[in-house]
Amino acid sequence: MRAMRWMAVLVGVGLAVMLSAGGVARAADLGPNVKVFDPSMPTSEIQAQVDAIAAQQVSNQFGTQRYALLFKPGSYGTADHPLIFQVGYYTEVAGLGASPRDVTIHGSVNVFNQCDDSGCLALNNFWRSLSNLTIDVTGNSGCRANTEFWAVSQASPMRRVNVNGNTTFMDYCTAGPQYASGGYLGDSALNGSVVNGSQQQFYVRDSSLGGWSNGVWNQVFSGTIGAPPQSFPSPPYTTLATTPASRERPFLYQGDDGLRVFVPTARTDSAGTTWQAGPTAGRSLALSDFFVAHPSDSVQEINAQLARGRDLLFTPGVYDVSRSIRVKRPDTVVLGLGVATLTARDGAVPIVVSDARGVDVAGLMIDAGPVESPALLQVDGKPGNRSASQPTAIQDVFFRIGGPHPGRARTSLVVDADDVILDDIWAWRADHGAGVGWTSNTADTGVVVNGDDVTATGLFVEHYQRNEVIWNGERGRTVFFQNEMPYDAPDQAAWQHDGILGYAAYKVGDGVRNHEGWGMGSYIFTNVDPTLHASHAFEVPVRPGVRFHDLLTVSLNHAGTIDHVINDTGAPVTPDIQGPSNVVSYP
Repeated sequence: MRAMRWMAVLVGVGLAVMLSAGGVARAADLGPNVKVFDPSMPTSEIQAQVDAIAAQQVSNQFGTQRYALLFKPGSYGTADHPLIFQVGYYTEVAGLGASPRDVTIHGSVNVFNQCDDSGCLALNNFWRSLSNLTIDVTGNSGCRANTEFWAVSQASPMRRVNVNGNTTFMDYCTAGPQYASGGYLGDSALNGSVVNGSQQQFYVRDSSLGGWSNGVWNQVFSGTIGAPPQSFPSPPYTTLATTPASRERPFLYQGDDGLRVFVPTARTDSAGTTWQAGPTAGRSLALSDFFVAHPSDSVQEINAQLARGRDLLFTPGVYDVSRSIRVKRPDTVVLGLGVATLTARDGAVPIVVSDARGVDVAGLMIDAGPVESPALLQVDGKPGNRSASQPTAIQDVFFRIGGPHPGRARTSLVVDADDVILDDIWAWRADHGAGVGWTSNTADTGVVVNGDDVTATGLFVEHYQRNEVIWNGERGRTVFFQNEMPYDAPDQAAWQHDGILGYAAYKVGDGVRNHEGWGMGSYIFTNVDPTLHASHAFEVPVRPGVRFHDLLTVSLNHAGTIDHVINDTGAPVTPDIQGPSNVVSYP
């Protein structure tokens, strides 16, 4: 790398980003797996580095390697020599500009299908991200010419991205069924045509689109300019003019005095991006305000730094957490780079957010360990400690019970506080990988919400063994929900309760008086015992203030039956009748 205003140098085994302003140098050791690219670097040099990482990560579904690829403001690649690369597992690609327009890649940043003996699919393309840059789409050849491919499923968000050219969320250039399942797009502008294709479900929030085509079962848009009109179930588009409550994820950027973290302001009834009409509203924090954590740092040291008033940045890696990381100060930012992963040890709850307003936790994976944890992330709260204008937000936080190793946790996410925003959450009890089985990776419930005025935008919860979401708080709202019931219940006796067959994908507490949901789907695939039944996918109290819009159920691959969609309403889906079974409005 060449000396400019920014200079990257190796210090020990970590990458230290040296940023000088006014003759004062500051250093932040971001670790060996943060790669910072400068526009003065030859395209061939950048290409070699990103290709090497992709070669390692594209098939590395349960590995421990983590990477963040960060691009300083400027232009990369040209029409004649485009920069084109793939993004594999546990890889974050992000620009370091204050606006997505500050970093431009001429080329494409791609995720393609993975091909094996079962065909070429995107169903397992999880745990990666693309954010805060512009892509002027050019290059590639043949079927993939001049198109940005982002064929992903859950936990692979695209945020603050400005695409000039065509985008596809499926890889239609390989043989086979080409399925994808569960994408998320937020605060982005896709200015060309968009092929949604075989995406079974997809959520777009506070963005702008040049066009949209295709949709399988559940496509939801909120606050999105250019979204297709409301038409559920044919085509299966659920379209809200605005998003009820939103808060964008914090991001790194280059300030005049070095690296900083920008924390966007919360919005209500929002539409469109935060950056196209002018600078994003929010506050800027110097990186020196953060404790920059590495996997070798103890929880005791992390908690001591938090107690001193520091914010927290996790560098890429896997962290063993044997006692709770406690976030107690209002407005604290906890941000992960490169899908930084916290693994519970000895039954710990890895993160506890105490009764503090305006906290932001973003960009983390939280794994269960072999000793059962009561929860993996807990957001505490006290009655009356309210702040609708200063909500706590959880963004791009993904939970795993099993997969890379055995794991157990009673619940993944517990929200006891009021005024919380959950944005792009995937709680996953693993259906494949290590330590997987009905009595092995045990987990009752993915998400429990006890606080009032909690809003979920993009909620994915899969394979838990009892009620998968339990919502007890008042005035809760969910915009887009995706669920698969557990695959592996051994028989009906093991998967029933109180005269009800199976468990609900989404249960609203019996005492709740006000709740609303839009664009919500649940699928059943009980491959161990295809004869299993679930009485219903959604279980809610029958009250005028409890309202649902555009619900559906599906029986996948001729295995399992859901008798009703919501309570006793909605036709069954069965091994012989896949569905979807749709309910446009309830009650």
